[in-house]
Amino acid sequence: MDDERAHWFKSSYSGGSGTECVEVADLRSAIGVRDSKLPPGPHIAVRHNAWSRFVAFLRAQ
Repeated sequence: MDDERAHWFKSSYSGGSGTECVEVADLRSAIGVRDSKLPPGPHIAVRHNAWSRFVAFLRAQ
């Protein structure tokens, strides 16, 4: 994953307490997702089209 230079960010809906948030980054080949409490920990990569469908689903709820 090309996350060494990635700009990770939290949702504007994050409460700021740092207890339950994920961070995402727009990587060249995918969208990176990681636990904000453990940035050096494991990450997942989701294809751009799958991420777009996921976000559209959430917005429709």
